Amino acid sequence: MRLLLALLLLPVPVLAQEIAPDEASTWTPDLVMQYHSVGQTALSPTGDLVAYVVREPMMEGEASEYRSHIYVAATDGSFNLQFTRGEASCTSPAFSPDGQHLAFLSSRGDKNQVWVMHVRGGEARPLTASPTGVQAFQWAPDGQRVAFRAADEKSEARQTAEQEKRDAFIADTDFQRSHLYTVPFAAEAEAPAEAQRLTGGAFHVLDFDWAPDGQTLAFSHGPDPRINTLFVDRDISTVPADSGSVTPLVTRPGVDDQPRYSPDGQHVAFTSHGGQPEPVGLSDVYLVSATGGTPTMLPETPNRDGSLLDWTPDGQAVLVAEAFGTTIQVMAVPSGLTAPATDAPLVLPNLGETTTSVTPIESGTVEAVSLSADGQTMAFTYETSDTPEDVHVSPLGTFAPSQITDLHADVAPPPMGRTERIRWTSFDGMEIEGLLTYPVDYVEGERVPLVLQIHGGPAGVFIERFTGAPTIYMTQVFAQQGYAVLRPNPRGSTGYGKDFRYANIQDWGYGDYEDVMSGVDTVIERGIGHADSLAVMGWSYGGYLTSFLVTRTDRFKAASMGAGLPNLISMVTTTDIPNYLAAHMGGDYWDDYETYEKHSAVYHIANVVTPTQVIHGANDLRVPFDQGQEFYVALQRRGIATELVVLPRTPHGPREPKLLMDVTPRILTWFNHHLGRAGTTMAPGDD
Repeated sequence: MRLLLALLLLPVPVLAQEIAPDEASTWTPDLVMQYHSVGQTALSPTGDLVAYVVREPMMEGEASEYRSHIYVAATDGSFNLQFTRGEASCTSPAFSPDGQHLAFLSSRGDKNQVWVMHVRGGEARPLTASPTGVQAFQWAPDGQRVAFRAADEKSEARQTAEQEKRDAFIADTDFQRSHLYTVPFAAEAEAPAEAQRLTGGAFHVLDFDWAPDGQTLAFSHGPDPRINTLFVDRDISTVPADSGSVTPLVTRPGVDDQPRYSPDGQHVAFTSHGGQPEPVGLSDVYLVSATGGTPTMLPETPNRDGSLLDWTPDGQAVLVAEAFGTTIQVMAVPSGLTAPATDAPLVLPNLGETTTSVTPIESGTVEAVSLSADGQTMAFTYETSDTPEDVHVSPLGTFAPSQITDLHADVAPPPMGRTERIRWTSFDGMEIEGLLTYPVDYVEGERVPLVLQIHGGPAGVFIERFTGAPTIYMTQVFAQQGYAVLRPNPRGSTGYGKDFRYANIQDWGYGDYEDVMSGVDTVIERGIGHADSLAVMGWSYGGYLTSFLVTRTDRFKAASMGAGLPNLISMVTTTDIPNYLAAHMGGDYWDDYETYEKHSAVYHIANVVTPTQVIHGANDLRVPFDQGQEFYVALQRRGIATELVVLPRTPHGPREPKLLMDVTPRILTWFNHHLGRAGTTMAPGDD
């Protein structure tokens, strides 16, 4: 099969455009954008092929969008070829159970549909024709069907009203819920077969999984598609694969999600809040009989907030991916089930009674994990602070990663500012961890300008991803400009356990303030940061804490608040996730106005002297645009140096590559000017 694949698929040039040596001498947004994101691996059943997705920016002329395509590589490293092409993106690759076909989602045509193509190449054909498009799919165990999730169609009356511009509506009614369907697969069919609907009614389907015998599907669902509802309410049910009545499996308060059948079909593993809503964030692994009953909690993972991947084929463990400090790792959670009587060796022979890491990395991130049918081989992406992400494979039982792609071989990276993990003790004895990136060509003992960068969430985390990657804040571009960048993980961050994640409840702007400021002091005390050349920036919750910092200290010469929320009182009733904010504040503001006011920067705005830039997406629903505008106008009326950068068409963060490229240069221009530094960087489009 490999020989035929190699002959029929054309090899492609390297993904990144080659750049001249003089252009590669410094880190710039143009260079950073040549590092493309890689993800969504899928191993063939026999483990000899891995499909994966590469996303590239399209920025020629009027274009400003991303395009994704699927590549297929041999796990022995013998070839790496592009599998899909064209102007429409292709994602979510999945090999058929016999390994002969590769299905994927593609926007070819009017809607996103499931397409299928023989692994030896040829023409792709659509497998589905859903009127609203397909959101997710999964092969049946025998390969004869595909299950998929799709949104309901709008009613004819609604469509007519929209066409005639008579489409006023009542909010939070007439939801377009998603439901489950199946469609048969025939290798020689040229047109999509008719799909069979499996579920319907007043619930919204989320994740789903086939039983090993192909007779049943388990699925999670919430009352409606609103993200705020789904934060606190999801249950698990089953439905016959040839249609029939829905049977509740796990029904209790809080979130129960990500159902996965055990290899013998007798149990279902799932992630859960544990029987009560935990909107701050909790995701333990539970087990329930496939016929129902009382769920049993499995051993805790270190962070208690993982994403369930799959079972080991011997049924001895459930695999979970989660943040672990500044890394992301795969954990094996013992199931407590008896191994089947078979001569096949156990996948994890040294599995004990507690959760252990099967990817014991000391740095970097393991993501986009997939397994071969026998569970012996694992494919994943891996990156570190200094190396871009590539596809790797490893035996699952003994972690020995082998890199099988080199996707940026022809991007000549300039010298990098090195990144190290540092720790310090906060005001109350709590240990805080963070990542410190030095300026390019840093000279030991030299004091340099220091940028404090604060992550979102607050249950976000700075992990050891490639610092040359195209993100909102392009770390190596700041390092190229002579800045050190400190990225702390203050209390409230994920990756350090439930207690640490919950430690900032009703404490926003205070304990976390001390955590990040003690980190700044640590960098200064180490002789690296210059106490008189400090700047701060952050997005979302990072923008919140940035706004709060400038009300509490005048130590920063410049600040940049991205998508920040300085007024929690107006925020909680305008965001699309009020449950999340109210959980952190301990309730609603009408029950405790004092807490909301205490933790809202806008009520302390009289203290601000720091020049503060405000950046916000015009179409942001998570942190509505009015939040940024409110802070900007208040600063302006107080006579504080400020500017409001509006990102058009943008939700809660740039989705267009040209707008993404715009952010870092604008911040650097702002920082360089207010820190009195020479060589001010001009923002794109400025004269």
